[in-house]
Amino acid sequence: MRKELICVICPDGCQLQAEIQEGQEPTVTDVIGNQCDKGPEWARQEIVNPMRTIASSVLVEQGDFPMVSVRTDSPISLKSIFHVMREIKAVKLKAPVKIGEIVIKNVAGLPCNIIATRDVQKVA
Repeated sequence: MRKELICVICPDGCQLQAEIQEGQEPTVTDVIGNQCDKGPEWARQEIVNPMRTIASSVLVEQGDFPMVSVRTDSPISLKSIFHVMREIKAVKLKAPVKIGEIVIKNVAGLPCNIIATRDVQKVA
């Protein structure tokens, strides 16, 4: 089986074609169309275990903003996104919140944290 992908690793946006051997776990046997060495590695990752980062927001009480933007500090498996989002949605913080602060440690049992991406000051 052949799958077409557009690489997102660099600005070139190469149109890749990956040859896939199907089975219990798909195996990428060949990748063509890449202009750099990173394309084939990315295509294999994307087919076998796609990874994503998440950006969202969390409610903040007594803050100068009602919400704080948050993100994962490392990519997570695509299949884990719903579990991670469920945990993010359940969080409510109290101001102040500092940029870089860990909001959820090891979210959904993963080796990944949810961190704040802005400051929210406390209001009286």
